[in-house]
Amino acid sequence: MDNGSHNLLGDFLRARRESTSPAQAGFLHAPSRRTPGLRREEVAMLAGVSNSYYIRLEQGRERNPSAQVLSALARVLRLDPDATEYLYSLAHPWARPQPETGVMDQVSPSLLRLVDLSRHAPALVLGRRFEVLAHNPLLEALYEGMTNIDHCVRMIYLSPVAVDFYPDWEKAARAKTAQLRTAVAADPDDPYLCGLVAELTAESAEFRRIWALHEVQARGNEIKELRHPRLGDLSLSWEVLSVSGTGQKFVTLAAEPGSHSEWALRQLAESVGASAARG
Repeated sequence: MDNGSHNLLGDFLRARRESTSPAQAGFLHAPSRRTPGLRREEVAMLAGVSNSYYIRLEQGRERNPSAQVLSALARVLRLDPDATEYLYSLAHPWARPQPETGVMDQVSPSLLRLVDLSRHAPALVLGRRFEVLAHNPLLEALYEGMTNIDHCVRMIYLSPVAVDFYPDWEKAARAKTAQLRTAVAADPDDPYLCGLVAELTAESAEFRRIWALHEVQARGNEIKELRHPRLGDLSLSWEVLSVSGTGQKFVTLAAEPGSHSEWALRQLAESVGASAARG
């Protein structure tokens, strides 16, 4: 599934070929060219396959490349571990692990209590489709002014103030889109994910541009750079714990001790507490 495309492997290879410069591939004195990246025949030569075979791969007419060929392509196209794993999953979909089983749209009472007990740190429960299944009031205060906070990818593309909320919006959007593509690869027939990609494709030119890059990235711990409308620039550590057997993630955002970000979280926690007391 790729907005109607049935040739995910070919689309991925073409996108990564076009984003790999001749210099990166070892062509130190390559002449100037009209098209970006490497030519098909250059990839074929460096990977040790015939040009006709590589063309069949990009066109979707070759469906069973060997592990040796995939390893060579990963090397030529300078794929990182996440992108290499994605390449193998596209080439050998029958070997793809099945999505985690369990109730994906409900959060257990014990996990909800854990979210509620996180009084001094923004906390949320994230589903495997990037739905925010639960969050505490401090998280809502942190994302003040943002819309679509019930879904991480919709929020970054469809919130009118997102480009101001993320100091480096391009970096944040590309990371989230790369994570979404990884989730799609794990379950390409999931109706929710199919609908999400179709919705974002229809509503966001920026999503269409970044989705076409075919970047992939696994979710994990990271640093979130945010610009709160009242408290300024914040740098928060996104700490992720997997919830066994559900595909869900328990996430907290923490600040470096003694930093401006820690002070800002205290201010938010105090204002949330004061609001709760008044209510």
